[in-house]
Amino acid sequence: MKKTFYSNGKLLITGEYLVLDGATAFALPTKFGQTLIVEEGTKQEISWISCDADGSIWFEDSISFSEIMNPSFSEKETIKTTLVTILHEAYLLNTGFITNSNGYQIKTELTFAKKWGLGTSSTLINNIAQWLQIDAFKLLKTSFGGSGYDIACAQNNSPILYHLDKGEPIVEKVTFNPIFKNNLYFVYLNKKQSSKASIAQYRNNIAYNLDKSIGTIDKITQDALSAKTITSFAQAIVKHETEMSHLLETKTVKEGLFNDFEGEIKSLGAWGGDFILAITQANPTDYFTKKGYNTILTYEEMILQD
Repeated sequence: MKKTFYSNGKLLITGEYLVLDGATAFALPTKFGQTLIVEEGTKQEISWISCDADGSIWFEDSISFSEIMNPSFSEKETIKTTLVTILHEAYLLNTGFITNSNGYQIKTELTFAKKWGLGTSSTLINNIAQWLQIDAFKLLKTSFGGSGYDIACAQNNSPILYHLDKGEPIVEKVTFNPIFKNNLYFVYLNKKQSSKASIAQYRNNIAYNLDKSIGTIDKITQDALSAKTITSFAQAIVKHETEMSHLLETKTVKEGLFNDFEGEIKSLGAWGGDFILAITQANPTDYFTKKGYNTILTYEEMILQD
C-alpha cells in the first residue's frame, strides 16, 4: 500500500546562527517542499530514488536493512552515508519499520530546485519521522544536527517564532501579513552554502558577549514581526545585518555585492549563499538580472500563508 508524506521548506528571516544558542528566530514556511512516497518492497532492502523539482534523479541506490541496523562509516561522507545515518537513527527510535518489513520502495520528490537550499534535508527528516511516527526533532538532533527551526517550518503552515529552551524546541505560531509584503522579494544567489560548515565557522567567529547579542537579536526579531510600515521593517533588518556582521566579522551581503541597491538586503540563513531578502519600493527584477541573478520570487510566490 502506497503512503505519501509532505513537509514544507523554510526561510529563516531573523536569528540565524544565534538560534543555536537560544535566540528567538522568526521563520517562514515556503510554498515549496518535499514529498516522500513509500511502497512495499522486497529483498530486505530499501530501493531509494530522489528526484529534483524538474523530475531528474539526483540520487538512486539500494540500502540493505543490515546497513541500516549496523552502519559502517569508514568511507568519506556521501549522500548515501548521510541517508544511512538518518535511517539508522530512525531505526533506533522505531525498530519495527525494519524488523516487521520485507523491504520498501521509496521515492522523494522536491517541488523546489535542490540547489535553492530551502530544506532538502529537513523536509526529508520530517517526512521520515511522519512515516515512522517518531519525533522529528530527536531524529534531526541525532542525525544531522542544527537548531530545529527548519523542522518546525516543515510541520507548520504559518509563520513561526522558534527558540531552544534547555535544548528543547519551543514553537509559537504567529501572524505576519504586512501591508508591505508586496515589497519583499527573495533572490537566489546561486551559491549553495553548507549548513554544517557555516555553523562551524560561526562557532569559530564568536567574538564578543553572546548573551548581549542574543538579547539584541531577540528585540530586533520582535520589531521586525510587529513592523507596521516598510520603513520600520527595513530599519529592523538593517540593525540585524549590522549586529550579525559584527558577530561574524563578515561584511553584510549588501556591502559585499549590492552596495548600490535602492532598498535593504538581508542574508537568509547561512551568510554568503542561498537566498537573500530584498526590501524595496520598486520591482528589483531588472537590477538583479543585470547582475546575473535570475531567480527572483515575490513574497506571494514563495511564502506559505495559512
